[in-house]
Amino acid sequence: MNTRSVRRAALLGVAALVVIGGVAAFGRWLGAAERQEAAACQQSVHEAEGKLRTDRWDPPSDLPDLGNYPEIHWQAHSLGCPCSRAPGPTDFAYQGVVRLKSDDAARLTKQFEFVPFESLDPASLVNLSTPAEVWPELRPHLPSDARWLYSESYDEAGSSPRWRSAFLDLDHQTLLFMLNDH
Repeated sequence: MNTRSVRRAALLGVAALVVIGGVAAFGRWLGAAERQEAAACQQSVHEAEGKLRTDRWDPPSDLPDLGNYPEIHWQAHSLGCPCSRAPGPTDFAYQGVVRLKSDDAARLTKQFEFVPFESLDPASLVNLSTPAEVWPELRPHLPSDARWLYSESYDEAGSSPRWRSAFLDLDHQTLLFMLNDH
């Protein structure tokens, strides 16, 4: 091999090392950036899930026939990882407590034939969330001596992209709802 060939081979070797080193550095930088982005996303999700919301529920079709209720408190929790890079939606669960006007609570009770929850056979309540499963941040908004009523026809009323479990306390004009994406 002549000197010129040796220099060319050396230069190509150095160039290859520079390219490989640059790609490796870029990969480390990109990985660090993705980890920072994921951590920021997780923090944002954690903060959003801890927030107790008081804005009106939208879309109203998820909670039919409540009337013009004076007060609502609700939360959303992700059922998966909304920060994942995997394609597809993330499902959410929602819970809330709605203070109804007394005439709306009475109308709901009759219209959807609410019955005492305690009178139901738990084995017949497949895929039903119960008032005992309410999230801690919502408990202060529930009546302390609630007498929950339940209606399967209310849970199935209207069209909604979410499964619904709802419980009504007529004495306190309070509706507890639990929704899950499906």
